[in-house]
Amino acid sequence: MADWKEGMPPVVRFAPSPTGYLHVGGARTALFNFLFARHHGGRFILRIEDTDRKRYQPEALAEIFTSLKWLGLQWDEGPEAGGDAGPYFQSQRTALYRRHAEELLAAGRAYRCFCSEERLANLRAEQEKAKMAQGSGYDRHCRSLAPGDSEKLLAAGKSYIVRLKVPDARAVAFHDLIRGDITYDSAQLDDLVLLKSDGFPTYHLANVVDDYLMGISHVLRGDEWIASTPKHILIYEAFGWAPPLFAHMPVILAADGGKLSKRRGAASVLDYQRAGFLPEALRNFLALLGWAPGGDREVMTLEEMIRAFTLERVQAKAAVFDETKLEWMNGVYLQGRSVESLLPDVRAAWEKMELPAAALADEAFLKKVIAMFRERSRKVSEIAASSLYFFRDPQGYDEQAGRKHFKAEALPLIDALLERLAIQEPFAAPALEALYRKLAEERTVGAGKLIHPTRLAVSGVSFGPGLFEMLEALGRETVLRRLRQARGHIAARGQDGN
Repeated sequence: MADWKEGMPPVVRFAPSPTGYLHVGGARTALFNFLFARHHGGRFILRIEDTDRKRYQPEALAEIFTSLKWLGLQWDEGPEAGGDAGPYFQSQRTALYRRHAEELLAAGRAYRCFCSEERLANLRAEQEKAKMAQGSGYDRHCRSLAPGDSEKLLAAGKSYIVRLKVPDARAVAFHDLIRGDITYDSAQLDDLVLLKSDGFPTYHLANVVDDYLMGISHVLRGDEWIASTPKHILIYEAFGWAPPLFAHMPVILAADGGKLSKRRGAASVLDYQRAGFLPEALRNFLALLGWAPGGDREVMTLEEMIRAFTLERVQAKAAVFDETKLEWMNGVYLQGRSVESLLPDVRAAWEKMELPAAALADEAFLKKVIAMFRERSRKVSEIAASSLYFFRDPQGYDEQAGRKHFKAEALPLIDALLERLAIQEPFAAPALEALYRKLAEERTVGAGKLIHPTRLAVSGVSFGPGLFEMLEALGRETVLRRLRQARGHIAARGQDGN
């Protein structure tokens, strides 16, 4: 669709292979396609490139759908959505690819190659031994077969593949909307395989046929596909079709400058969900990997990103996946979310920590806990992990804090607290704070002498939300029980001389 003009609604596609889960690089590609389509009032197609049946994973396919929906990237056409250009699974379009391969054979633009795997392996070995750089690859042995010889082999049932006739001495040029003009010498290109011996297409044939028949106007994909683009252009030429416009996204690097990998941020999208990230935060972060909206804007709603997104602002240079920044951005979104909207996600995280259902039954209590931790957390998982002492007594005490706050001198102060807290009415944060201030004044000690041992006693750690809000949420019975347990711990430690 090279006849596409500025102002026309574009048609773009995201075409993952269900051979693995959707990682963040693929999600960034899907997002840019989605934003581009929405910005220009076009269509966003999801196509599943599943012709590699040996590596096909049904669970990966399901996770691709779930990941895109979780990120809010709903496709206009494709699986589950339907559309006039379907089917949207390449495995259901194999007859179509074979028919197009036959068209190229009939037009003399392609040929049948009967070379065995053994011959091809020997050819590669000879070329490697000779250290051939220019002209390495298939030697076009079957390209020069006489028509009669080819027909005899075909009649004898000889297995074959279909190869494209790559023209000699051709400059194959295209304009990348991000990187500018790129040119390849056809001498560097092999007579690429279009149809495999099992009748399934290669990625190159299926990709071109589908993009053309689905009316794709812009191909926005990762930079690893740049080297495939001249091959695709030659296939378009062989069919007599105008190619779409191409834009190759910048590579994403790990924070240390190395290649993004499983250990360096290239986790699946749902790994980030399971780790406690919010979809709007991950989506916003991914949008900024290679794209700049202008000004100093960073935190943006999906609607704001759609309005601002243009390919002109996508950079060719590599982008860095900085998970520290992602955590910061997630914290910003977390603090902007309502307690009610966070409840399902945090409850799910608590459930994974095997808290009993009864402990999670009181929604009003759960909301109080979330509200106390939301401002100081960067991930949903942090809220869940940091707040476990609201559901079960501490199994131990922070050792460093214990040495500082669980001294023998704390025992009479804890005894006084136990006496006062047992009769305190109301057992609410303002009244509890007044009690502590008054008792500190009476005992002529700093309020910290009461506050720090109490916090450590009820939570097991020396940090957390406001103490008096925490005591109110825990309730009198729990607070008194935990103070008694801490008192016994201090007394026993004193007797042991530790």
